[in-house]
Amino acid sequence: MEKKTILIIEDNTDIREGTTEILELTGRYHVLAAENGRDGVDLATTHLPDLILCDIMMPELDGYGVLYILSKNEETAHIPFIFLTAKVERSDMRKAMELGADDYLTKPFDDVELLNAIDVRFKKRGQIGEAITVKNSLYLSPEEQDFLLKELIEKSRVKVFKKKQSIYEEGDVPVFVYFVLSGQVRSFLCYNDGRELSTDIQIAGTYIGYEAMLLNENYSDNVEAIEKSEIALISKEDFFELIYRKPLIAGKFIQLLSGNIREKEEQLLGFAYDTVRKRIANALISVAEKTVNIAIEDECVIQISREGIATIAGTANETISRVLADFREENLIAKEKSAIRIFSVKKLRKVKQ
Repeated sequence: MEKKTILIIEDNTDIREGTTEILELTGRYHVLAAENGRDGVDLATTHLPDLILCDIMMPELDGYGVLYILSKNEETAHIPFIFLTAKVERSDMRKAMELGADDYLTKPFDDVELLNAIDVRFKKRGQIGEAITVKNSLYLSPEEQDFLLKELIEKSRVKVFKKKQSIYEEGDVPVFVYFVLSGQVRSFLCYNDGRELSTDIQIAGTYIGYEAMLLNENYSDNVEAIEKSEIALISKEDFFELIYRKPLIAGKFIQLLSGNIREKEEQLLGFAYDTVRKRIANALISVAEKTVNIAIEDECVIQISREGIATIAGTANETISRVLADFREENLIAKEKSAIRIFSVKKLRKVKQ
């Protein structure tokens, strides 16, 4: 077993040499010794010991100063630090712990007390190290998450859905998580009398159907293609295999689900209180947010049909045409074939009720 290095910083020669002898007799430790705080700091920063034993009352630089300096150094801040002190006042111990000391021994201390304190520190340090290792093995950067999901999509079957073709219906058992590669799809609810209430529109780059999959419930809505759309069908088995293997991927979908809930709440408030003009402006902004980073790009081009806008805004196609014409006259947007150019998302947000 490799010996651990312990640094003793103690101005009392008898205590310094006696403690060094005890530690070296165990055969487990290599000992460094300093007779004052300044030398102790130099040794700590040079050799980076595994643990530091330090007296409080010393000339030139006391133990509090040593701990403060080492705690500000990234290389030494993590080293377990045990105070050796003749002081027993509670206020002194509280100050030591507030500065970041791991433990303290009151002089005089016996061999067993010293070795037990050191063993406890090393055991706790080992547990922390294991926890950090586990955490790091579970951590995935956003880039790594995107790569794994892209890999999952690429190995999935791709199906082309025609305009108005159903992707899934309310009550169906979830078999796939769907990823829109191109085109647009809408989700909607059906009343008993046959009327429909559109609840959302999904464009290229979005996932659908994962809510029911995560909840292990049948689909609670209907989804159909607004236009010809290419959709990747991610199998239930592949989806859950990735989630179980990389739990943070599940966190990504939970965030998507939370965002959808907030969006639905805002949409309902808009239906209740906003004018049609404001709802259509918000519909365009909603698609822009899904398409580009509007915090960086104030002007953007979005791919959306009149029916798609009507779905989000909850109004008729004829009304959409009239309001979009008004927006063009106000130089807020421009029509570009099947797309809409928003000249300024910020100005579109300021559209009055």
